[in-house]
Amino acid sequence: MFSKRPEQTPVPAPRNRRASDKSMSSGSTFSVIGADVTIKGDISATTELHVDGRIEGDISCASLVQGEGSTVHGAVTAESARLAGTLDGSITARELVILKTAHIHGDVHYEALTIEQGAVVEGKFSPKGAGKPAAPAKADKAAAGEEPKLSLATS
Repeated sequence: MFSKRPEQTPVPAPRNRRASDKSMSSGSTFSVIGADVTIKGDISATTELHVDGRIEGDISCASLVQGEGSTVHGAVTAESARLAGTLDGSITARELVILKTAHIHGDVHYEALTIEQGAVVEGKFSPKGAGKPAAPAKADKAAAGEEPKLSLATS
């Protein structure tokens, strides 16, 4: 009571957190498939997937970043994709960037598309929703925000 020593309060022990708790709170997780990795089978990810290796199967993810030396043999479905390697299959993405080192052998479905000069694509380009009945007038499509965007990147 009359001591000159400061009162010490106990320090709470750190709470053990599971890996899933950490990833849910940070929201910045991603998965990497290294250059020395080959996967045979389909891949599904809810976050960003960075591929530098070889995939033989379909990929479904929120965001795909494909490295220059990587190869994917299968269909890719993603909200956004940035392709720099070889893709042997179709790609469906809301926002798609095809870099100059990319080689795509398959159909490309997109809402917004950017292609660097030098990229190789052997397949059909079609904006997402192209299979739906046509709108009465082009102005109506633009007003509804359905007009696909295409831009050509220069190096």
